[in-house]
This record gives sequence, structure tokens and C-alpha cells, in this order.
Amino acid sequence: MTQQQAIQLFEQKRVRTVWDDDQEKWYFSIVDVVEVLTESSNPQTYWRVLKNRLKKEGNETVTNCNAFKFRASDGKMRLTDVADTEQLFRLIQSIPSPKAEPFKQWMAEVAAKRIDQLQDPELSIEQAVADYRRLGYSEAWINQRMKSIEVRKHLTDEWKRAGVTEGQQFASLTDIIYREWSGLSAKEYKRLKGLKKENLRDNMTDLEIAINMLAEATTTQISKNESPNGMAESAGVAKRGGAVAKHARKAVEKEIGQSVVSPMNAKQIAQGETELPSQRLHGIEAAPED
Repeated sequence: MTQQQAIQLFEQKRVRTVWDDDQEKWYFSIVDVVEVLTESSNPQTYWRVLKNRLKKEGNETVTNCNAFKFRASDGKMRLTDVADTEQLFRLIQSIPSPKAEPFKQWMAEVAAKRIDQLQDPELSIEQAVADYRRLGYSEAWINQRMKSIEVRKHLTDEWKRAGVTEGQQFASLTDIIYREWSGLSAKEYKRLKGLKKENLRDNMTDLEIAINMLAEATTTQISKNESPNGMAESAGVAKRGGAVAKHARKAVEKEIGQSVVSPMNAKQIAQGETELPSQRLHGIEAAPED
């Protein structure tokens, strides 16, 4: 069963969801839905009390709810009760809220949009572009970001061919690439930008995206040329691909007198900022070296 997590927004509030490819349906975090509808400061307790009451009443919807591991606010993966669209429609009837009807309509739209995107993958790209525009990114940045997504897809396809498994092994190889070209692990890079759960690439500047694309595209091509087998051999290829991008990064920094690795995040990028004072090479060191 292939599952893909996503964060959906209802009135700017986050609702964790997971798409199940086999069943072709969304599952929604019930706690997140409760928080949206009730604005409770403790939605976990609200759901626990409601769940117990509905069980005592013999409510089959509650009994049939599944659980899925989502990333919690503390960054850890925790089991969370989830419900599909049909189950949630029934549960919402038990939650008095003026937002109930708008939320039902929103859920139906989320489900319908996903089905349309499966039939026409181009719609997924259009949706991503629309989301980036809504967040205030420039057209130039969006074009760069969409190209980086394509490059990343080619790389992960190549990793799969090499027998690397999704999840931790993908993350480890990605970390090798980041560390090689930037001098920072993914965790250190996110800390530099003041990020927690946010996507690192969505918080990269044009130059950072370009150098990372070079690293990933080079890694992909080396892998295709040499056909590594398994994690260990792919790790060596990832390091070499990252090294090529590191040389490019140094050349760029020499020309512009500024560190490519930037503490700027999405908010600053969307506001059109191009440089922070601490980025000048004369003020601080460039990106850390290995």
C-alpha cells in the first residue's frame, strides 16, 4: 500500500492528511479536524471524551477508525486516529460547530481535486504553482523550484533502480549530498534558516536551488553511467555528485563575494530580499567546509 502524507489548509489552519493509493481516498487526522471545528486548546482531550461517548453509544464509525503515524508538534512520529471522508462526515455531526458545513464542503473539494489530479498529473503541477504564488514567491523562483522537483524525481527514480529503499535510506543519501556541497547536514541547514518541520527546498534561494539541482542532477547521471547497487555504492556516488556542486558553489562565491548557503527562509525570499548582512563573505565565513 502506497501512502503519501500532505498538509491541507482550511482557513489557514493545518490539517494533516494521508493519501492511500490502493483505496484512492484521503484520511484526515481527527484531532486536527476537532481543533479546526471547536478551536479547543486541547483537541486531544476533546476527541478522547467524544470518542468514548460515541463508543458507548455503539457508534460503528468510531470503531472503524484507523490510526496513522504523523509528525507531531514536537517533531516526533506519533500514532493519530484518522478517518476517511465518509467517516468524517458522520463524526462531524457529533461536533457542534458553525464551521461544520463549510468544512464538509472543503473536504469534498479536497477529495475531488485529488481524483482529478490522478487522472491528469498536470493538475498537480498547476496546484503546486498556485500554492507557491499564494505564498508570495516570485515567478522566477517558482520556475526554478518546479525544475528542481523534476530533477529530484529523476534522482529518486534512479535510487529505486539501484535498490535503495524510500524513507531513511533516501534521507541518508540526501544528507550526504547536502553535507558535501554545502558543508551542512539537512538538520544543520534547517537550523541555519530557523526551520523546524518546513521543507528545506521551499526555503532555498535561487542560488541554493541551482547548486542543489546541480548536485542532484550530477549524482543521477553518475549513477546511470556506473549502475551502483545498493545503499553503500549509491552513497559514494552521492558524495561525488555533491562534490561537483561544491566546486561550483566555491566559484560562484568567489565571483559574487557572498555565501551561497543562506540563512534566509521562505518568508524573506517571498518578500523579495536578496541578501542578509551576515551573508557577505567579508563579514563571516562562506559555507562551512568539510
